Amino acid sequence: MSNLVKLIAVDLDGTLLNEENRISKKNLEAIEFAQANGVEVVIATGRAHFDVQTIFKETGLNPWIIGANGATIHQPNGELFHSVAINQQDAFHILNWLEQEEYYYEIFSNQSIFSPQNGRELLAIEMDRVKSANPEVSMEQLREAAEKQYSQSGFSFISSCKELIGNDVDVYNILAFSFEKEKLQKGKEQFKDMKDVTLVTSAKHNFELEHKMASKGIALEILAKKLEIKLADTAAVGDSFNDLSMLRIAGRSAAMGNAPQEIKNSCQGVTLTNIDDGVAHFIYSLLK
Repeated sequence: MSNLVKLIAVDLDGTLLNEENRISKKNLEAIEFAQANGVEVVIATGRAHFDVQTIFKETGLNPWIIGANGATIHQPNGELFHSVAINQQDAFHILNWLEQEEYYYEIFSNQSIFSPQNGRELLAIEMDRVKSANPEVSMEQLREAAEKQYSQSGFSFISSCKELIGNDVDVYNILAFSFEKEKLQKGKEQFKDMKDVTLVTSAKHNFELEHKMASKGIALEILAKKLEIKLADTAAVGDSFNDLSMLRIAGRSAAMGNAPQEIKNSCQGVTLTNIDDGVAHFIYSLLK
């Protein structure tokens, strides 16, 4: 059975990347092993494709990249193969609300991640508020979570989303981030019933919005078709709720050892954690 796998879709954060946000030597070797055996290894992430390219720059690998939670698919040579943007009216409706409510947000577009100039200030204020309400909170963990957001490549800072109106900016994904539980909850409530927009979460402090025809699962299906690979011959591994659509549709699926129980329950198997090279473990289990 296992040698039928022809395509493996791999999430990045919490999956392929370790706690230092790097791809370990073991994971890299496993990907090379898969490729040497004629298996297409595809990166499927909420990140922007240009950010993924930066992460892979040192590795010598140029995989297909499903980016922005499935809103974009880029070819190994970097060219855009497929994309689904949020309708502009929907995008501005969302962004205006996020600005009014003083959220830190990121807009994933073709060339940049647009973020408000005062966004980092807003998060610093939130951290202080959370800390004073909850003295036992680890400030270091909050700072690490914020730093991880800021470490992406391709930021452009804007004073308001109104700057983008009338410019031909494709909005693939809108990420809202907050350290305040109630604030996150309020945002999810606000947008959960939008007709053409899907809401997913990829980490503890965020929710993400994209067109309802954009998901990692839909993108995996489109790419498998393009590469003439049956879905039964695909595999996927991930750790979060934005991975569910691809984990459910792939022929073989594994949750990371560090994934929430709900994700583990949705998969055929569970591999090791991202600190223990769980991706390599999964790849070898499929191919050996």
